[in-house]
Amino acid sequence: MSSVKIPGQVAGNGAVADAGAARFSANHKLVLGEVVDALVADGLLGEEDGKRVIFDARSAQGRLDLHPLVVVANLKPRDARNEARTLSLEHLTEWLAEKSGLPYVKIDPMKINMAEVTEVIGQAYAQRYKILPVEVTADEVVFATSEPFVTGWRADLANILRREIRCVVANPLDVARYLMEFYGVTRSVRRAKDAKEGGRDSGARIINFEQLLELGKTASLGADDQHIVQIVDWLLQYAFEQRASDIHLEPRRESSNVRFRIDGVMVKVYELPTPVMVAVTARIKVLGRMDLAEKRRPQDGRLKARSPSGREVEMRLSTMPTAFGEKVVMRIFDPDIVVKEFVQLGFSERETRLWEEMIGAPHGIVLVTGPTGSGKTTTLYSTLKRLATPEINVCTVEDPIEMVSPEFNQMQVQHGIDLGFAEGVRTLLRQDPDIIMIGEIRDLETAQMAIQAALTGHLVLSTLHTNDAPAAVQRLLDLGAPYYLLQSTLVGIVAQRLVRTLCPHCKRNDGEVDPIRWQALTHPWTIEPPRRIGVAVGCLECRKTGFMGRTGIYEMLKLTPTLRARIHPNVELANFTEAALKEGMRPLRISAAAHVARGVTTLEEVLGVLPPVE
Repeated sequence: MSSVKIPGQVAGNGAVADAGAARFSANHKLVLGEVVDALVADGLLGEEDGKRVIFDARSAQGRLDLHPLVVVANLKPRDARNEARTLSLEHLTEWLAEKSGLPYVKIDPMKINMAEVTEVIGQAYAQRYKILPVEVTADEVVFATSEPFVTGWRADLANILRREIRCVVANPLDVARYLMEFYGVTRSVRRAKDAKEGGRDSGARIINFEQLLELGKTASLGADDQHIVQIVDWLLQYAFEQRASDIHLEPRRESSNVRFRIDGVMVKVYELPTPVMVAVTARIKVLGRMDLAEKRRPQDGRLKARSPSGREVEMRLSTMPTAFGEKVVMRIFDPDIVVKEFVQLGFSERETRLWEEMIGAPHGIVLVTGPTGSGKTTTLYSTLKRLATPEINVCTVEDPIEMVSPEFNQMQVQHGIDLGFAEGVRTLLRQDPDIIMIGEIRDLETAQMAIQAALTGHLVLSTLHTNDAPAAVQRLLDLGAPYYLLQSTLVGIVAQRLVRTLCPHCKRNDGEVDPIRWQALTHPWTIEPPRRIGVAVGCLECRKTGFMGRTGIYEMLKLTPTLRARIHPNVELANFTEAALKEGMRPLRISAAAHVARGVTTLEEVLGVLPPVE
């Protein structure tokens, strides 16, 4: 069932509101002249801008076929009541909703059950009246429309469906777009299912694809021999639009799930019949250069896609056999998101200075630590992009290569031919590198090769999985790395986490500070709480979550002579951490508290991602 929330109450849903009746014709499509006159009369549009809209529409061939609000918005006129604001299509749609006495809604496709709403009415009927079902319950159906004064269809549908009909006003471009997408995707899924059940494997026809997948360049939605292609095409474009970092395809017995990870949170997007999920998985495996016949073992692949706007996005693919088939995870590496400036990563001025000092060392080892999904890859790639000048030879050995970059020389670990991290570093040392990036230090041999590279005059960047920065020293000692070599080579360690940032469109900065939660965050340090903190509100831009995007919180540990002297085989982590704090290390909790105090995120958010106090 759909979960779209419809604001407000509508009295006499089948009638035209008084305000609208005085201005627009009842049961009639909007006309540009009437819309312009109403906007001028209400003080939103200046008279000169109104004349310009009419003149432009008459002089532009085909412009009169557009929805009147789109015609007005395309000229980007100023709001006569607020010259600093442009009359956008959303502002105009809100005005139309007010005129019609109906609620305004911004369509969020992630909160609509596509399969359910497209069963209510056929696509031809929906397109005829420009109406889109967005919510279905046992008693009523909610329709989004951009023609609120066309009311004749409501009584007919109420009789046919035997349910109450409610209407909301939505952006005309959204209504048109999602009419095509919802019905097109549903039709593709249905035809794919019919093809599978009829013994024809739709994926079997897809045999020859280039590695670069050009989205939006396949046939129209629902073409008989392209339904699986269209489902994958739509899925990838949808993930890019929603800023997803991962796509999860999860097979189940009857109906399989498609979920996105957005800002670190999993969101269910769609349900596919399991036979269709099998075909979709096959399509993705072919595109990722994976063995289509092998379903018993995990596989890795990669894919580069180009969106209709021309933006190239890389994806890392991973399959895993489960009880009901192969589960697929597609990790998305958008160059605009992965490679950022240090300030964009969430570094403070002090942290930026410390990090630049670490990576500016002529040789040594710099480590980035944290759990999976804490942003280590983004930090390393952003750093390497900064360091990779024409005068510097940057080489990496990764498992797998996260994102192909023309500035680096990247090597993929191949365990099947005994090419691991250690062997990769050994090879790189013969390639005259200046900077070496090792995807992860997992064992003693790799640690020894990293130390050897640092001792021979190279800067080595790598990652470890530890809760905080001081624990990385103990982890290396536990692996068997000689303490005296760590004293000589370790330059610095950075521990990090990712937290969701408050939506800039709706956040409030008047939140009360809960002293108990603040103490829980800053314990055992005594830090005066801020007077006010940011509050997550929720709006259309952030899909009512109150958050948009993520930023990092960091713990910077630069190895001083005092700390180097404390590295020995029997080092006590608690004592080493205490010494690091005395040498100026600011722990993760202090970095998090600073973000809360600046209104970047909330107390609840940082407490949810920080490691517990031991």
